[in-house]
This record gives sequence, structure tokens and C-alpha cells, in this order.
Amino acid sequence: MCFKIVVIGTSLGGLSALQNILGNLPSNFPAAIVIVQHRHKESDETFKVLLQEYTVLPIQEVEDKYEIIPGRVYLAPADYHLLVEPGYFALSIDQPVSYARPSIDVLFESAADTYAERVIGLILTGANQDGKQGLKKVKARGGITIVQEPSTAQSPIMPAAAIADLAVDWILPLPDISHLLVNLCHSTGN
Repeated sequence: MCFKIVVIGTSLGGLSALQNILGNLPSNFPAAIVIVQHRHKESDETFKVLLQEYTVLPIQEVEDKYEIIPGRVYLAPADYHLLVEPGYFALSIDQPVSYARPSIDVLFESAADTYAERVIGLILTGANQDGKQGLKKVKARGGITIVQEPSTAQSPIMPAAAIADLAVDWILPLPDISHLLVNLCHSTGN
């Protein structure tokens, strides 16, 4: 089995956590990485620029119907839900979920529905409970679930909520997550 997509959800403290993870991934990382970071609806490209400084992987803010290409990092645009369809993305302006648009749950649930056991779901630092339902769906469809060890999170609420609600596959301190992602994705024939 090969993993097609890594979906990552984060909120408060997410920029530095994502810089750590993306900065430790190799240029030949074989899966697409899709990120929902809660941010203000008026956000510009600063977030993308600040992440790109730390990684060799190309980063794009998603537009509707973008093709999903392995080895790239995709960001949910501000104020849109990001959904995964077979081979491409869709954007939605449906109501916020868990007070958020983009919602981590929406991304994770759509990725699980589309790619089932070929999904890795990762919850990082954050100050609400968005993501725990989506992570449950990833697990239920046979995907791998990873949560940042709450004690290493700037805001432990989101990872702690996911851990309390689900038997996740891995709970890791932030510095160990990239290594696991590389091992999982390179050891499965990608």
C-alpha cells in the first residue's frame, strides 16, 4: 500500500510547527501534503511565504479544481473549506465547522472518503477541537493517524482533544513527526 496524501490540521502555533515538519522533509517526498491552518479570512500570501522559506517542496495555495500532485504542499485558502476529490481539490464556502472555515474536519473527512487507507492524518497544535472528527474518519477508513504530543504543542487543546476521542496510531513530539512521515511514505512503495 502506498500513501497518496498527508492531511495536516493546525491552528494556534501552527506556523512554527509546520516550519519544523516541512523543513525536515526531503525533496523526493512522495505524497501530496495538504494543510488546513486556521487563519483570518483576510489573510494574504504571507503564510505561504513564511513556510516556503523552510522547505524545498513547492507550496501552493489551492484554487478550485487544482490537480493533486505528489511531492507538493497545498494550503487551504483563507475563508474556504478545502475538499479532496479523486485527483483534484474542490473549494466550498459552506458554513464554518467547529467555528472554522477552512475546517480541518472537512479536509480530513473528504480525504478519507476519497483515498481511504492511503491517507495519513496529522493533528498539530491548536486551541479548539476541530480535526478530531475528521481524524476519526481517517482511522475508520483505514488510514494512519498521528497527533503531536500535547506537551510539545504551543496550544495543547487540539491534540489533547483528538487523543481523548480516538485511539490514534502515533503520539509524537514535534521533532519526531517528519522522520515518521518519511519512513511511512518511503517504506510503502511510493
